[in-house]
Amino acid sequence: MQNSSTRKFSSKKFVWLYVLCGGFVLGTALLGLLVSSVSVPIPTIFHIIFENTINMGWLEDIPPNVESIIWNIRIPRVLLAFFVGASLALAGAAFQGLLRNPLADPYTIGVSSGAALGAVIVLFFQINIAVLGGYTLPIIAIIGGFVALLVVFGLVRLSSRSLAIETIILAGIIVSAFIGSIISLIIALGDRDSMVQIIYWLYGSVRMRGWSHVQLIIPFMVTGTFILLMHFRELNALALGEEAAEHIGVNVNRGKVWILIGASLLTGSAVAVSGSIGFVGLVIPHLVRLVTGPNHRHVLPLSMLTGGAFLILADLVARTIIAPKELPIGVITALIGAPVFAILLIRERIGKGAK
Repeated sequence: MQNSSTRKFSSKKFVWLYVLCGGFVLGTALLGLLVSSVSVPIPTIFHIIFENTINMGWLEDIPPNVESIIWNIRIPRVLLAFFVGASLALAGAAFQGLLRNPLADPYTIGVSSGAALGAVIVLFFQINIAVLGGYTLPIIAIIGGFVALLVVFGLVRLSSRSLAIETIILAGIIVSAFIGSIISLIIALGDRDSMVQIIYWLYGSVRMRGWSHVQLIIPFMVTGTFILLMHFRELNALALGEEAAEHIGVNVNRGKVWILIGASLLTGSAVAVSGSIGFVGLVIPHLVRLVTGPNHRHVLPLSMLTGGAFLILADLVARTIIAPKELPIGVITALIGAPVFAILLIRERIGKGAK
């Protein structure tokens, strides 16, 4: 009876958590559409959305410039912020579960650094591949992320036959440090204009992104999300240790590869369309895990929802706090994320000391 009551309470708790996270997403999205230099009423916003999606509206005589602001600027920006935040938080939850380390995030494996290097090369050399057109920068950034992943796997295979967690972390640190030095060299060799452009991009932003960027990230996000959600059992098993996971029938190496591919796909595509945005994949999964516990069946989707809503909110702050100027969104996430994570670490250390 007690176990049944506990399960019933637990399931109710998770239902409410999903409802709260869904409400958080909808609330921040509505704020992102409402708050700006041009005030647009809520009914007008919904009319524009319905008119452009299902060709049904109930208002008339909406000025074309207002419709363009909402449909071509604000909605793509809010959607892109959600997709980027969701991707980084989901990837961070997977990396933390895989590496059994709360300090792990999407940048640990070096994928973010590889994607950033690809984008920096495009910006510095003004590369424009005719076939790709406006997709040149994000696609090369994604390729750079996968190349970094292959280099990490290559280093791991050369040093060890098994994909040991410690070896993966060390290989990721080595690759990230090397790529970071190359990026610094490119910035140092560039002129003032290219240097400012590259540095601003590295700080991260969803400014001046449109539907093309939304369309670009969606297939990679859907694929990466599907891979990770399908492997939540492997993440739960790996929390017990690799040997214990093997004893209960989990193919550890295959599970690691799929989790790394899914998380790297999410990270690479997010960096490709928005630049480097830190602390989302570090702090959000940690907070979610404190509330839900270690079960990745709930940690993964709740991290995704919370991370997406958090980045919408961070973007809203970035573009309004010193309006009409705009801060890089990576600055806001670092200013919020670093103190929050420091508090969490201190709290965790105090808790362990008390035991």
